[in-house]
Amino acid sequence: MRAVLQRVSRARVTVEAKVTGEIGAGLMILLGVGREDTSAVASSMAEKCANLRIFEDHAGKMNRSLLDVKGSAMVVSQFTLYGDARGQRRPSFIAAAPPEQAKALYDEFCAALCKLGVTVATGVFQAMMSVELVMKARSRSSSTPTKRSNRSPFRKTLTRSGVVRARYASCAP
Repeated sequence: MRAVLQRVSRARVTVEAKVTGEIGAGLMILLGVGREDTSAVASSMAEKCANLRIFEDHAGKMNRSLLDVKGSAMVVSQFTLYGDARGQRRPSFIAAAPPEQAKALYDEFCAALCKLGVTVATGVFQAMMSVELVMKARSRSSSTPTKRSNRSPFRKTLTRSGVVRARYASCAP
């Protein structure tokens, strides 16, 4: 199971012009389910997401979890997290779970979050969704110059993990 978490001040999912899920402050969780995943993995991942200390405390340190801040979670299924484009231009999704298995584990993940006390909103499984979110992030800049390496961090990440990471830019007309 793979998850991408983003702190948000609010998020909303719309399907066919109807809002299917909406939250205030909390986490946007894009969840990918793999072929090898089980119920135990879904429960473990839910616990990890709920208890991950990525929210700031009164001192500005990331010491608080979603449970600590009493935040909500917007969970959206995202099979593309299992896309593999190594050595090709068209990604393969063979590692993603089949829809029936993915839906069952997605539902178990959401239920496990609810059982932990997190308010959960969802999209619609396998639907074309419009996902809107307002990120809650701080841009940190350093006042002291740092020594730069000749190699880009993007290249290092690609080489070390063997995973292709793509950066997307929005194109405005």
